[in-house]
Amino acid sequence: MDRKTFGRQLMVAALHGAIGLSIIALPVLTSAQVAGAALERAYEVNLRAQKLATALAELSIQTGIQIYADGAQVGQLNAPAVQGSLTARQALTQLLTGSGLGFRAQGADSFLIRKGEGSVAEEGATLPTVIVRATADSETAEGHVTGYLARRSATATKTDASILETPQSISVVTSDFIAASGATRLKEALAYTPGINTSPWGADSRFDWAILRGFDAQTPGYYLDGLQLRNNNSWAIWQTESYGAERIEVLRGPASVLYGQNGAGGMINVVSKRPTEEPLHELQVQVGDNSRRQIAGDFSGPLDEQGKLLYRLTGLVREASLPGSGLPNDRTYIAPALAWRPSTDTSLTLLSHYLRVRDGSSYGGFPEVGTLLPNPNGQFSPTTYTGEPGFDHFNQDQWMVGYLFEHRLNDTWTVRQNARYGYTSADYRQVYNQSAFAEVNSTDPSAPENFRQLQRYPFGSTENARLFTIDNQLQAKFGLGAWQHTMLVGLDYQHSRNYQRTYNSGTVADIDGYTPVYGSAVVPGTPWFDGTTTLAQTGFYVQDQIKWGDWVATLGGRYDSASTKVNSNIDGSATSVSEHKFTKRAGLVYLHPSGWAPYFSYAESFSPTATIDPATNSPMHPETGRQYEAGLRYQPVGRNDRYSAAVFDLRRQNYITYSEDFLPKQTGEILVRGLEFEAAVQPTSRINVIAAYTYTPKAVVTASSTPSEIGKQMQAVSRNQFSLWTDYRFPFGVKIGVGARYTGSNRGYAESASVPVPAYTLLDALVEYDLAHWKLAFNVRNLTNKTYISNCSSGICRYGDVRRAFATATYRW
Repeated sequence: MDRKTFGRQLMVAALHGAIGLSIIALPVLTSAQVAGAALERAYEVNLRAQKLATALAELSIQTGIQIYADGAQVGQLNAPAVQGSLTARQALTQLLTGSGLGFRAQGADSFLIRKGEGSVAEEGATLPTVIVRATADSETAEGHVTGYLARRSATATKTDASILETPQSISVVTSDFIAASGATRLKEALAYTPGINTSPWGADSRFDWAILRGFDAQTPGYYLDGLQLRNNNSWAIWQTESYGAERIEVLRGPASVLYGQNGAGGMINVVSKRPTEEPLHELQVQVGDNSRRQIAGDFSGPLDEQGKLLYRLTGLVREASLPGSGLPNDRTYIAPALAWRPSTDTSLTLLSHYLRVRDGSSYGGFPEVGTLLPNPNGQFSPTTYTGEPGFDHFNQDQWMVGYLFEHRLNDTWTVRQNARYGYTSADYRQVYNQSAFAEVNSTDPSAPENFRQLQRYPFGSTENARLFTIDNQLQAKFGLGAWQHTMLVGLDYQHSRNYQRTYNSGTVADIDGYTPVYGSAVVPGTPWFDGTTTLAQTGFYVQDQIKWGDWVATLGGRYDSASTKVNSNIDGSATSVSEHKFTKRAGLVYLHPSGWAPYFSYAESFSPTATIDPATNSPMHPETGRQYEAGLRYQPVGRNDRYSAAVFDLRRQNYITYSEDFLPKQTGEILVRGLEFEAAVQPTSRINVIAAYTYTPKAVVTASSTPSEIGKQMQAVSRNQFSLWTDYRFPFGVKIGVGARYTGSNRGYAESASVPVPAYTLLDALVEYDLAHWKLAFNVRNLTNKTYISNCSSGICRYGDVRRAFATATYRW
């Protein structure tokens, strides 16, 4: 241990003891860069509620500024949590508020704290008297954010880190924005986020399917509270509920170093609502078109006088119908949570939920002739239903239980353990259209009657899945000279077992696509897969976030061991595959005092697959990915704004896709290059602006076992995508908001569309009124009820969502 490190530890210990010392100097960084502008420069400050002596020590370490204090005066005082982009002067003001202490600058790089020293203005004024509370309003990586701009996140680093210091693209959608934009599904909440196509397969009431940087984000699975919801590339997809989300975070690009099996395009992490120290009571009633009736509630607060035991209960019940078919679109969700905080150093949060979905499925499509191309009978209507109401349904039941544990051993070491077990079952049946019409008039192939009758086939899948995940973490925060380290060491494990019985053949009568008549008998065919897939994965990872001066470096590595076992009930075969992989990550950020933060990063991904090759009845090879990214963020000092831009080069190998008849195949390598821009601006306290732009000039297959695929896009990726949301709150309590979402033209899935799929722009709107305990809101998605094609694939085109309007009354007390 060098003399400077020993001196820092001795001074912190002496300040804690506050015995035998009259004046104490806290830790100091002696770099000449600190002098002069150091006192007025903004830093990313992150101090929890704790003893004032400890808070002053940590502030000195985070800013590199000397802070002198009388140990007898500060030793027994408490300090509130302080977070944000602040100057040392601003941070000190918040820490000392209500303490009876003041401070003044000493030279260019230090402060002196004493009674009677005066206020931050150093004009002899005393600090206002307030009650210091551990629950002071401050942002954390998992807590509520007031407004639309989050400054901290744990998704990219698994530590409570500043987004400005993160060397990879990340977006946070807050619960306030989810409500304002009228988003009732995960994919709707992400509609104003760059790099994402939230309607890749048209209107779909079953899943929250999304394409992230050119790749399916739903595979291998989304995340809930940092733990993966591992899917099997099938139809028992783990679901999330937007009303139960505190925030939704999107990390773009590979993330396997921290999370193991992960897709190359990135990850979507839903952060659950958690128990709060402040009492929360909310009841909500919602009504809308398509017979929508919903009641929801959110309640939280302490269960004891000391505030060590907290609860939260969130839930909703919805009855609604699907447009066109009138089939059910019902949903029931309840999420009990309990938090135990015996001290400021220890917390245990229990999270659980139950979800019941009874849905008729709005997923489907029509031939190109009648959607993308002219049809002598006119265009098909997006609300025309061509399935069989007595056969079609998507029913899912899901429950999960888990916990988040954290214990702070001392100022250096913190341990965490997060775990969850879940079960889901899905019963899915639907009659689909084929791309070809049934020929009625063989003597005249161009006759209008030959372009009405749709050939159909039945599809069905019965599945259930069990998933256990656990993540063990050891974090150390320490300094070595001028270098400040946040070291994270982790060991995680997940085990999933999926049973699946799937068919996509059988018999069902044709149907008129313009005047459908239902009631045909449906006879399912023979399943192409009937078996159980088991996947186990263990990963060991190390990450170090290093800060020195104006620089932040992030380095990480991980070793994964994964095994897949497939037992077939069709032929009795059993197949086992084991894979091992080392992935790495590195990034560097420069923090300029003005608020500019350029960065560069490299990251890799690895995803063992449980998908079965129908031709060989064995698991497919693991997918891998790698990405280079350079970006620039700007967070003006003293403003609630942030701008970010990033360019990236992303490759994904052994990519799995599905043919039009739902059979999986592995295509090889895909290259995606693009640019993304995002801005969250608050010109005044009454105006919010959210903007996003995505430019993707290249998203093509560069290697494939099918030569005709090379040089083409696999997913339907538009070159240009843009979104803009703005709202204004009047002084008398009315808020008006409007949003626009533009998606450019593309050539459909695998560029299989006969002609380019047209670009489209959708509008959303909000009118809201706040009074006392009430909030009344009216939201419309797709305000103009625009008919648009979201995608075409092998002769079938799919319409996007039609207009949806609903009113919400929320009462809080």
